Amino acid sequence: MSDITIYHNPACGTSRNTLALIRNSGAEPEVIEYVKNPPNKARLQELITAMGISARELLREKGTPYAELGLGAPKWSEDELIDCMLAHPILINRPIVVTPLGVKLCRPSELVLDILPSPQRGAFTKEDGEVVINAQGQRV
Repeated sequence: MSDITIYHNPACGTSRNTLALIRNSGAEPEVIEYVKNPPNKARLQELITAMGISARELLREKGTPYAELGLGAPKWSEDELIDCMLAHPILINRPIVVTPLGVKLCRPSELVLDILPSPQRGAFTKEDGEVVINAQGQRV
């Protein structure tokens, strides 16, 4: 079992880039497609606490039912927002990466570099052509 887990959405470029950066470090993470297999409430609360953010900060607005559910209103409690994310997992922003060095919402994808236990093994370019890691494995 891997000591790195990514809560991943393969339809998301940021999530794909983050997964590729993890693999570029030589690690093969546990990949959880959270839209198909969302975490349970206790696990989602653990992730939020470990990231040091609020449930509201984990909400994704774009391409989700955020607006139609009125989730921008201040009336929602943390618990209610978590329940909404569990009912509609697409509301969970991604990717969330768990490593022995921490838990982080990796937006942008290169934030994962701060919590990877192993250095990058070579050059890495994002899907959009942005060079992130040079041939020596150093952040650009």
